[in-house]
Amino acid sequence: MKILKKIVREDNFLSLTGNVVIAILGIGGFALLARSLALEVFGEWVLFIAAGSFIEMFRFGITNTGLIRYLSGADGFYRIKLIGSNALISLGATIIVAVILIACKLVFPEAIKNSGYNMFFTWYPLLAFLNLPWNSALVVLQADRKYIQILVLKAINSGFFFLVILLHFLVVTLNLNQLVIALIIVNGATSIISLILGWDGILHIKKASVETNKILLHFGKYTTFTLIGTNLLRSVDTLIISLSPLGSAAVALYSIPLKLTELQQIPLRSFVATAFPKMSKASLQDKIDEVKSLFYTYSGALTYLFVGISLVTFVFAEFFVIAISGHKYLVTDPITGFNVVAIVRVFSVYGLLLPIDRMTGVGLDSINKPKINAIKVFVMLLANVIGDLIAILIFKSLILVAIGSIFFTIIGVWMGMYFLDKELSLSFREIFSKGVLFYISLFNKATHNRYESFVKIENNIR
Repeated sequence: MKILKKIVREDNFLSLTGNVVIAILGIGGFALLARSLALEVFGEWVLFIAAGSFIEMFRFGITNTGLIRYLSGADGFYRIKLIGSNALISLGATIIVAVILIACKLVFPEAIKNSGYNMFFTWYPLLAFLNLPWNSALVVLQADRKYIQILVLKAINSGFFFLVILLHFLVVTLNLNQLVIALIIVNGATSIISLILGWDGILHIKKASVETNKILLHFGKYTTFTLIGTNLLRSVDTLIISLSPLGSAAVALYSIPLKLTELQQIPLRSFVATAFPKMSKASLQDKIDEVKSLFYTYSGALTYLFVGISLVTFVFAEFFVIAISGHKYLVTDPITGFNVVAIVRVFSVYGLLLPIDRMTGVGLDSINKPKINAIKVFVMLLANVIGDLIAILIFKSLILVAIGSIFFTIIGVWMGMYFLDKELSLSFREIFSKGVLFYISLFNKATHNRYESFVKIENNIR
């Protein structure tokens, strides 16, 4: 019982639990909307969410990664100044984004109205201000490794909006405009809660200093691009498809397998959320061996886990498509000729490459090499865009768009390992041996088994 309590309170478990709960609510809501909205309307909803996610990478990317890195090793008044700078810079970025979107709406009203992004330009400026406090709270809580509070905040936000979607599906049918308004109200309520609990740090905004502003902005000028690029790697497919002759219907079809990749990303996001503060703290304390050990352990453990996840996704692709969107997306679309199940299987292969690719990025940021990580992401993004244009404009194929994801991720893995090896002198083999040790250790804790020497096990595996 004591071992079980220890595992339940462990950072990785809490982070994973939080992401599993949020993913279930998110995918559940997505599935209900896919079943209840017309194909074109559902495509507009997907575009609203995709565009909002992209903009939020800019808003929060400026400071979030830098704040987690420096706050993980800070204390006293310096900590307060960092939190104040985060609040100040995030507010400034939100104002800039809102002004640009409103100006575009006023200058190009007809073009925006006919583009499929009308809801985004109309409502996102308001949403941006209302979701600012609770998103700021998340990054402060992550730096402090307070995963229970993160779970509470995310559950409130995702849970209430899921209830709105459930009511829409079962009781009162809402149009797209009403759904977006409900999303705005839920985000505003979540922010009010974070303000009342004092988790967001907005009250420290007056404590921001020129020094801490510069520190976060210097680090953020690279991580902003990295986060935007990372988001674009997920959303540029949707963007290019939406602007192509394939239209909103193809966006809706492609969004189903894309959403299923979030199932693969649940443990990845969870482990990364715990790995980055630990690796950053070790780096700030010049504990390079500890940084390497953490990189090996997380990369190896996630890689083995993803083998199982990808196998399940590949074998049961049809079941997942039915569970998410119903039978109407199961067969090959008679108009476009696209097969959602085939795309899901391609994405299951793509998932095998994600752990090492993501962990090399985390490693580079944690050792204060965000510029190199930004270069890595830029090359991956460029490869993805070129691949998408060839797949859509020349071959008019969604499955080739998915296959392109495999190739640009292979490029990312190679570049990440190359640059990180130059800084840390890595051994590729250690990733897999440390991954095995992670599961052996987990098994021992669960079964109360003890080996005579943990070092002896490590030597045997090597």
